[in-house]
Amino acid sequence: MYRKRHFPIICALFCAVVSIVLGIGIGSVNISPGEIFTAIGVRFFGAQLPEDMPITTVNIITDIRMPRVVLAFLTGAALSASGAAVQSVLRNPLASPYTLGVSSGASFGAGLVIAAGFTFLGQFTLAAAGLVFALLTMFAAVAFTSRIDKNFESSTIVLTGMVLSLFISAIVNIMANLAGEKYKQILKWQTGSFSGRGWSSCAVVAVVSVICIFIYMRRSKELDLMSFGDEQAASAGIDPTGTRRFLLIIMSVLTGTAVAFSGVIGFVDMIAPQIVRRIFGAKHSVVIPMSAVVGGTFMVICDIAARTVTAPSELPVGTVTALVGAPFFAYVFFKKRRNSQ
Repeated sequence: MYRKRHFPIICALFCAVVSIVLGIGIGSVNISPGEIFTAIGVRFFGAQLPEDMPITTVNIITDIRMPRVVLAFLTGAALSASGAAVQSVLRNPLASPYTLGVSSGASFGAGLVIAAGFTFLGQFTLAAAGLVFALLTMFAAVAFTSRIDKNFESSTIVLTGMVLSLFISAIVNIMANLAGEKYKQILKWQTGSFSGRGWSSCAVVAVVSVICIFIYMRRSKELDLMSFGDEQAASAGIDPTGTRRFLLIIMSVLTGTAVAFSGVIGFVDMIAPQIVRRIFGAKHSVVIPMSAVVGGTFMVICDIAARTVTAPSELPVGTVTALVGAPFFAYVFFKKRRNSQ
């Protein structure tokens, strides 16, 4: 029984490690797993540099490829954990930071900083802007939904979020065209990319992810109850409205930070939680961390595809996730509609 229950978890963790190693190894010049682990030992653990390995190989592995792959995994983990939480809070399998417009709001904040050239917080300026505008977008979605639908139906807030997302994307496109030389940099945020990121970006996303996912885990029982409806949660002594608002704020913080460094990458925050629930069940003490693992793995695989399919040029990561996510979104939508009839 123990092995049967934990075997899927072990498989998911193994796949995550394999995807990270492949992500580091695959590139313009392929690097073997042995060289990767040797470079990690040399750079981070003080191991002796082998005579047949140039120091440039160590630098490429630890300063260029590793930060990119680690950030891809952290971003996928952050978005997927947020997706798992918001789907339960709103009781809607189509709900996610992307469909609620939070990702687009964070991207607008990052684009505004790039276009204006703000650097008042140094390397944290992008993260701060993404966080602020993600929260503003979430507050706007909640405010509009409250005015339109007094019952605050989950489908209404999802549709409101999607409308806001389209509107914000249009504004970002206009801003990008007016930004002149910074057009390409803003456009990269619109379609998602992990290129050119360093360890400082990974550190910021990692710290925020750990804190927010820890909060989700602490609230896992409340998420379990809220997935059954507000009446069930209220009967157990939980304030559904207050809990929903608090968890939506946490989702906005986590999403805003991740998107500020990676750009808008959709659908992973909807796909991973759906897969995890089918494999691991509905308990959020398992769903949240495993959504992070599966989402991180999925994002690394998509990043590998983005780098290799059209090499030496590179596809936006958001394009790859959309190719997989759009059909999945349609499948979930029509299945939900058929079940409700």
